[in-house]
Amino acid sequence: MTGPGRSTAVEPLPDRQVALIDLLDRLLAGGVVLTGDVVLSVADIDLVRISLRALIVSVSAENPSPWEQSAPSRGGDDG
Repeated sequence: MTGPGRSTAVEPLPDRQVALIDLLDRLLAGGVVLTGDVVLSVADIDLVRISLRALIVSVSAENPSPWEQSAPSRGGDDG
């Protein structure tokens, strides 16, 4: 089903250049989750398995850093 103004043929998107900084800006605005697994094995026996996960997001006025206000003071008040 196609509505008015929609074509049934697949039309290619127009060629436009996207700068790497624009791509990173869009990704960080919404956040990026990176995951990966590393397995060290010898003779088909898994010796070490490491699961890696990282959340990368930009910090802005709407999304303040959680460490900005709650950072421990490094003064000499310990005694």
